[in-house]
This record gives sequence, structure tokens and C-alpha cells, in this order.
Amino acid sequence: MGLLREDAGQGLVEYALIIAVIAIAVILAMIFLRDQLSNIFSNIGNNLT
Repeated sequence: MGLLREDAGQGLVEYALIIAVIAIAVILAMIFLRDQLSNIFSNIGNNLT
């Protein structure tokens, strides 16, 4: 039973690392594309009014 608990903990850590890498990638993309994203949201807001 001890091995199963260690495997589950390892899987949890792997999922956490994957989520962290994806989050960092999204944040970096938002930083580099901030002007384009701002224009897109401005256009959406103007079209809604």
C-alpha cells in the first residue's frame, strides 16, 4: 500500500508542474501580446455598445 501512495503523490506533483508550465506560458503570451489583446477587447467593447 505504501507504493501506491507514493505513486499517487508523484502523479500529483507531475500534474502540478504541468499546470505551472502552462500558466507561465499563458502569462508570457499575454505579456508579449498585451497591445493586440487590448485592441481586441476594445473592439469587442465598442461593438457591444
